[in-house]
Amino acid sequence: MTISICAPDSKLQYRSGNTLLNWLRAMLSIRAVAVIAACGVLLPLLVIASSILQPETKIWQHIVDTLLLELLKNTFVLSVGVLVGTFFIGVGSAWLTAVCEFPGRSFFNWALVLPLAMPTYVLAFVFIGLLDFSGPVQTFLREQLNLSANWFPNIRSAGGVILVMSLALFPYVYLLARNAFATQGKSVLEVSRALGHSPTKAFFKAALPMARPWIASGMMLVLMETLADFGAVSIFNYDTFTTGIYKAWFGFFSLNAAAQLSSMLLVFVFLIIIVEQRMRSKMQFHQVGKISLAANRLRLEGWKKWTACISLMSIVLIAFVIPCLQLIAWSTATISVELDGRYFGLLFRSLLFSSMAAASITFLGVLLAYIQRQHTDLFTKWLIRLSTMGYALPGTVLAVGIVIIVNWADKPMVWMFRELLGIELSSVLNGTIVVVLFAYTVRFLTAGFNTINNSMLRITRNMDEAATLIGVTGIDLLRRVHIPILKNGLLIAAMLVFVDVMKEMPITLMTRPFGWDTLAVKVFELTSEGEWQRAALPSITLVAAGLIPLMLLNKKAEGATF
Repeated sequence: MTISICAPDSKLQYRSGNTLLNWLRAMLSIRAVAVIAACGVLLPLLVIASSILQPETKIWQHIVDTLLLELLKNTFVLSVGVLVGTFFIGVGSAWLTAVCEFPGRSFFNWALVLPLAMPTYVLAFVFIGLLDFSGPVQTFLREQLNLSANWFPNIRSAGGVILVMSLALFPYVYLLARNAFATQGKSVLEVSRALGHSPTKAFFKAALPMARPWIASGMMLVLMETLADFGAVSIFNYDTFTTGIYKAWFGFFSLNAAAQLSSMLLVFVFLIIIVEQRMRSKMQFHQVGKISLAANRLRLEGWKKWTACISLMSIVLIAFVIPCLQLIAWSTATISVELDGRYFGLLFRSLLFSSMAAASITFLGVLLAYIQRQHTDLFTKWLIRLSTMGYALPGTVLAVGIVIIVNWADKPMVWMFRELLGIELSSVLNGTIVVVLFAYTVRFLTAGFNTINNSMLRITRNMDEAATLIGVTGIDLLRRVHIPILKNGLLIAAMLVFVDVMKEMPITLMTRPFGWDTLAVKVFELTSEGEWQRAALPSITLVAAGLIPLMLLNKKAEGATF
């Protein structure tokens, strides 16, 4: 009897051990996706950081003597100016639309988000084309009104680029501040006023301090976008770190010098990421009632309501409507010349890059979201966080780091083709679509992952358990249960990535194969030559594409009360 009992036990132990081994192998294999994704972000950063150990002495000394001080000053002035501008525009408009009642409030609630559809570099050249000395505004003042334009502010200045970027980026602050004020409700003001505060004092003493974490988080996003911007500052010929990196690479032909400048910019970016994460950790919602705000907004009367309406209408007109009308006018004037095979070639390559990037990022985002769902340990959490950190990194920095890695990988691959296959190649990876897609994936994985992960949270554990009971586990669970439920989330994620890649300029400009220009690259080339009218047609196409995620955002928020 002892023997009869021992035999089954040994089989059970063998099966248990075999099952455990298979589980470990499966866990390691699927986590390898997260490890590879994290390495995709970390490797370019490590390469850029290591460039400090191999300085280009002569070129770096020239940069220090002639450029570095100007880059630091310009970057600082631009950052501070844009932060101030976005704070006043974003917080002021958020307070009016979230707490006050006046004519057109519901329209401005979504219209103030429209400037997000306008790439900063498009808004930049439209403003220069409109407000420059030879533009229609100053020409009208001189010829029709006989006014001297000497008093007219110079748009090609630090103030001009600050104005343009503030108008393009204030929706980041507006959206977060609006949500913060919406969760406070009118009761915050009523309590403050019961303590003897005027409405203005109540705003500064109660509402604004309570919304500070949201506002600070929005301003950190603005600061990251400002530091990462390449198109707008290059159009204004306003040198910052991003243009300095581009000039070091393509002007001095020194990838190492570009990497060293990138390492300095990375220090600022990481400091911003740390501050932003701290601000985000302090963000807490305290809803005062589902309908309290909608039913008890602060009603503006007399001149106040019209001042609010005119102020917000001015923002929408200046930041979106007038630039769009100018682009349409320029496009109409040049469409007979510009709408040819070259334009359709640019459109095709833009659509191809965007579609391939959207497909690969959506696929990887699904896997990462599934990994995070199945494994909640600290190691997996940090892997996912590292994998999705690329969105905070400037495109110029990523392009430099990735190209250096590709150059290193190319040498042994070229040797293998020559020695083993007898094929003589100058490069294998460099200058190929693979490099561009890799850079896109690192940069925009966050946008795809966050959308998919938020949709994944709606799938309850009960669904997983029910599927497990009928034998559906692992990848089959993802394929047969999760993906059908995530269909809408996957579509939205793919669209968001598609539009981001369509508008991306520095990565495409610095890593694309030779001759593979896109709409964004064409805009850069034409605006570099002052060809505003010719740049209008590809620009209006990019703006139209940028409206897609805003329409999705508005549709998603239709049921919300602000």
